Amino acid sequence: MSIVGRPEWLTTSVGYEVYIRSFGDGNGNGVGDLPGVLQHLEYLAWLGVDIVWLTPFFPSPMADYGYDVGDYVGVAPVFGTLADLDLIVERAHELGLKIVIDIVPNHSSETHPWFEASRSSIDNPFRDHYIWRDPGPDGGPPNNWLSHFGGPAWTLDRTTGQYYLHLFLPEQPDLNWRNPKVRDEFLEILRVWLDRGVDGFRIDVAHALVKDEQLRDNPMLMSTEGITDARYLFACMDHAHDLTQPETLEIYRSWRMIADEYDAALIGETYVLDAADLAAMVPGDGLHVGFWFVPMHMEWTADAIRPTLSRATEEVSDRVGWVQSSHDESRPVTRYGGGDLGRRRSLGLSVLMMGLPGVPFIYQGEELGLDDGFVPADRLTDPVATRNEGSVGRDGCRTPMPWGPGANLGFSTAPDTWLPVGHGEESSVAAQLADPESHLHKIRALLSIRRKLIDPTERSVEWLATPDELIAFRRGNHVYVLNAGAEPVEWEVGNMMRCLYSSTGPLSDVAVSSVTLAADQALILGPASAGVQ
Repeated sequence: MSIVGRPEWLTTSVGYEVYIRSFGDGNGNGVGDLPGVLQHLEYLAWLGVDIVWLTPFFPSPMADYGYDVGDYVGVAPVFGTLADLDLIVERAHELGLKIVIDIVPNHSSETHPWFEASRSSIDNPFRDHYIWRDPGPDGGPPNNWLSHFGGPAWTLDRTTGQYYLHLFLPEQPDLNWRNPKVRDEFLEILRVWLDRGVDGFRIDVAHALVKDEQLRDNPMLMSTEGITDARYLFACMDHAHDLTQPETLEIYRSWRMIADEYDAALIGETYVLDAADLAAMVPGDGLHVGFWFVPMHMEWTADAIRPTLSRATEEVSDRVGWVQSSHDESRPVTRYGGGDLGRRRSLGLSVLMMGLPGVPFIYQGEELGLDDGFVPADRLTDPVATRNEGSVGRDGCRTPMPWGPGANLGFSTAPDTWLPVGHGEESSVAAQLADPESHLHKIRALLSIRRKLIDPTERSVEWLATPDELIAFRRGNHVYVLNAGAEPVEWEVGNMMRCLYSSTGPLSDVAVSSVTLAADQALILGPASAGVQ
């Protein structure tokens, strides 16, 4: 174990999210699967990542594409078998990669045996595995809580006349984490997977397991009148009672005791948009890392980027999981202007994230500089879009990975794929491998230099005075700087330094005391005695 009480291997790692349905199709049915992941592990090792995070592969009716779990210790036939997972773990370890799997503890599928038993009668032994309540005084839901995916967070079950809670789809009933039996069930589930050799867990909705014991109404922040998008409706409410309850920390402290036995990592999807609140969710003795999602929502200005990075660094230090994309959000290239402009900006932000304490994560295709893939209206599958008029949904960031030339750009040999291939051949891995100036090679070079430069024991960061358009910090002997402006900016570094990495253009092997950064360019500077990497 390291001095910060977590797996030694985690301290310098870079993670990579594999959205299994869209990564690689190994059996030719148009849906990505575990054999498809196995086929591309060498690519991930070549890229230079350390952790491979696999999205849920458990048996599921796929109402939310695997985040509605019907069996926490199996593999859905559409994704393969337990033997396929074993092969992935074995090969990944041979390649020096760690495998982190997605666990979904906030809710199960309505088809899970626990819920089927729970809904059968009020006095069933599994009733308290979920959150059931009588209707409110008006006969409607017990409180005013909303679902992330649209509508009330309660559904009336006609069998017993009570409502059950679901912060997501009605097909995803929330588990009752105030029930010790639920806690014990999951401790055993963790051991099942750790005994199979996985190296840790990415924990879905990690901030929301425990709910207010009295199920009090949430305060409203603004009127919902005229708002139809489910996500904006959810944001109209102060989630004081359905999210981030302090008792949740007790759960992760018990999980940590098991993780420590296996030298495993606990990585939380902590959708908390205040840095101090994130620090409270990741105090150091439970989750090892909590994702910081504010970069997915910030504007492209120095005034937005600087505090977004500095506040999380100051509050959470090396327990931050740095992300700028995922399977739930529009890709950063699209958010930051699209095309070459969006790619320059996304790469520039990556340079800063790779230099800060914490664990950066790349979402599949981010290393290719992909923008959102085009999905026609008649091909939309995400329930956020199909069940809510006015909601865009998440299909655009989930289109299949483009691997090379030919049908479906190498993703699948099937006549059609579960989502259309949303990109051109020029974006593919094969095309970018052949171009030494491609986005893929720039990301690979960035990961390589990070591995050489980062001292995990150096967690202090000095934010530097710069012209308004720049964001710069010093960590150890190295300086990381980004120009978020639209024009070139000259900056006096203060002492002689060499440029070790540039997000645009070639490097010069000349020590300088000032640098001129083009618009959206990022640099890594090192001591004058350092050579160009």
